[in-house]
Amino acid sequence: MRAVQVKEYVQGPEGLTVSELPDPVPAADQYLISVRASATNFFDLLQIRGKYQHQPPLPWISGSEFSGVILKTPTSPPGGQKPAFQVGDKVFGSGQGGYATKVTCDESRLKPVPKGWSFEDAAGVFVTGPTSYGGLVTRAGVKKGDWVLVHAAAGGVGLAAVQIAKAFGATVIATAGTQHKLDVAKSFGADYGVDYRSETWYDEVKKLTPNGRGVDIVYDPVGMIDKSMKCIAWNGRLLVIGFAGGDIEKVATNRVLLKNVSIVGLHWGMYSTYEPGSVKDVWEGLYELMESGKYRGTTYSDKEYVGLESVPEALRALGNRETWGKVVVKVPEENQTKL
Repeated sequence: MRAVQVKEYVQGPEGLTVSELPDPVPAADQYLISVRASATNFFDLLQIRGKYQHQPPLPWISGSEFSGVILKTPTSPPGGQKPAFQVGDKVFGSGQGGYATKVTCDESRLKPVPKGWSFEDAAGVFVTGPTSYGGLVTRAGVKKGDWVLVHAAAGGVGLAAVQIAKAFGATVIATAGTQHKLDVAKSFGADYGVDYRSETWYDEVKKLTPNGRGVDIVYDPVGMIDKSMKCIAWNGRLLVIGFAGGDIEKVATNRVLLKNVSIVGLHWGMYSTYEPGSVKDVWEGLYELMESGKYRGTTYSDKEYVGLESVPEALRALGNRETWGKVVVKVPEENQTKL
């Protein structure tokens, strides 16, 4: 197979190369998948530099999210159950080694590609979809009539959040740092757009809400909770999703008290450990939205990335925040072997 193997840590994505490697051998409870698309993530940029909290022993294959076709099914499925997928089925999932033409994966980290979806769109759902659904629905209880502020709304989780909030009947105010990204957010359903580079963006947000009361829910993957407190409504819910801005905030708790607000976090990756039942509910909810057309793929389309050789360029663009949605690399069938 072909893969982006990391033999030693690199300074940046430009140091990555494609190698010819033996095909991976799945464990008895794993599937072997022919990869057709690989989605990029910010943590990939940390991992290739040796700066992520989860570092596999060298050498390892970079990448995580992918979509593709089942080549082999488990010889010994967990619990002796019949495998959920068969050879030829289209799936997407997450597991170490996504930047490759073949990957092995446990059944628990695979999902069927939704009807009518491309490999490219499906490759970018496994992390962003449940993160946004779990945050807005499970944690914040979004409902019809809510006003929802989505920060970094043109990002992967942001565009997922915009669509999910709209599907539940909310009015969405999107923030982003460029007009193009605000336009993208609106194309996915956002009702209003606010440039968060403005020093008074929170005043602009508040003025958009009925009688200037503020928003009911803030979805924050950036680290803007403190300033968002200035435009949150009474009984509002502040969702801490991540810290893409780089800083971990300190919040004035007196304002939490005075506005009667709730600050809740979401660590989606730990739900499978602590609340496996919620994982099932979240995915069922997502598939309802996907199959009804209320949630569509968020693949970055301003530029196309084809072949594993384009992984460094895709990661560079992602790291420089030049993109929106999910940056996905196509892995054509003819790319499976060296030409």
